[in-house]
Amino acid sequence: MTIELIVVGIVTLLAGFLIARVVLKKGLSDHEQNSKEKASQILKEAESQGEILKKNKMLEAKEKFLQLKAEHEQEINNKNNLAAQRDNSLKQKEQSLGQKLENATRKETELDNQRQQLARQQELLDKKKAEVEQSHQIQVKQLEKISGLSVEEAKSQLIEALKDEAKTNAMSMIKDIVEDAKMTAAKEAKKIVIQTIQRSATEAAIENTVSVFNIESDEVKGRIIGREGRNIRALEAATGIEIIVDDTPEAIILSGFDPVRRELARLSLHRLVTDGRIHPARIEEVVAKTRKQLEEEIIETGERTVIDLGIHGLHPELIRMIGRMKYRSSYGQNLLQHSREVANFCAIMATELGLNVKMAKRAGLLHDIGKVSEENPEVPHAILGMQLAEKYKEHPEVCNAIGAHHDEIEMTSILSPIIQACDAISGARPGARREVVESYIKRLKDMESLALSYPGVEKTFAIQAGRELRVIVEAEKISDKDSEALAFNIAERIQTEMTYPGQVKVTVIRETRAVSYAK
Repeated sequence: MTIELIVVGIVTLLAGFLIARVVLKKGLSDHEQNSKEKASQILKEAESQGEILKKNKMLEAKEKFLQLKAEHEQEINNKNNLAAQRDNSLKQKEQSLGQKLENATRKETELDNQRQQLARQQELLDKKKAEVEQSHQIQVKQLEKISGLSVEEAKSQLIEALKDEAKTNAMSMIKDIVEDAKMTAAKEAKKIVIQTIQRSATEAAIENTVSVFNIESDEVKGRIIGREGRNIRALEAATGIEIIVDDTPEAIILSGFDPVRRELARLSLHRLVTDGRIHPARIEEVVAKTRKQLEEEIIETGERTVIDLGIHGLHPELIRMIGRMKYRSSYGQNLLQHSREVANFCAIMATELGLNVKMAKRAGLLHDIGKVSEENPEVPHAILGMQLAEKYKEHPEVCNAIGAHHDEIEMTSILSPIIQACDAISGARPGARREVVESYIKRLKDMESLALSYPGVEKTFAIQAGRELRVIVEAEKISDKDSEALAFNIAERIQTEMTYPGQVKVTVIRETRAVSYAK
């Protein structure tokens, strides 16, 4: 029973294995068949797409070929058109040249005909001239017989007669021309002068001999005077200005003929009052600093003036002198304003006359430069100004105009009378100048120069309207006895050489200082 069961099991197992193998083999066969069908289908699809791509590429290639062909044909057509245009242009040029050649040939033929006609006319003219000359000779011989004069004698008499007549006519014409020129010149001169005056602004700046220094309260007056008047004496000695402290409320009067000194005293007082420290040593320090500042302002004024007038290339020393003109006056007329006015007048006149405007303006500004020079006071200011201009390499015409504007030297250029005329226009207008002030200032300057001419004199100051002359001497060179003699000699010279009202007090100041520093 057991063996039968084992056999049945083995047989069942073998049958199951065979069945499974048959089923597996059948499944593999079906799968392979499906794969082959799919591969065949994919191949067919690939062949179909390849055909489509091939057709598309062929179409694109055909289109590209047709496009390139069209472009090539278009380019060929353009070149053919251009060649045709060139051919037409060449043909037109050939036709034009042919016409010009024909015209030239025709003109040449016409010219040949004209030359021939001229040659025939010249021959006829020569014949006529010969006939006229022969007839003239016959007439001359007949006239010689009638008049009893030869041809040369008749010519001489005719020439003499014509000479006399020409001289008479010429003299008459010259006289008329001269008279007309005089009238025209006078009229033009008046016109130019009137236009010059009308086109320039008239400003009168009259310098006084007194400046007023305003203070906040009368307490400041005592500090300015100082103990026993030491401060005010130090201020007067340092600046050369008389300081008047009176009952005038909140004001101190600075009296002096020199505007530069008055300005120095005013600025120094302003600094001292603002600072509050007022004593002799401080006064000397402040006056020294203010003098330096004032010198810088003078240079700045000169530079601003030349810039305003458009003048370039002036020597720095001349610019400094122009700045000093602000503090000088000419017969009461501010010298800088007068010089600027003359420069503008000269520019207008030079423009009207067609001359060099820049050179005329330059000469007008510098014409009174000699008045601010501190050298050679006995030389006329026009000559001194010319020497300064020559020294600083100014143009010869400018130098001559400066020196000749008061007729000290001969005028050598047209610029010189223009400067002279403009100077007269500026100074002669109403209210421009005051002779009294100018003579007063000149007297004070002469008084200071007289005392300064003695050896050992360091500074001189004319104060109290010229009633007192203070002379500061060097202690090393002048002794006490010499100071007395110097005061006497100066007083004698003022008495004998100068004209002045009242009396003049001469004060000689000799001061010895010992200075040492603690370090």
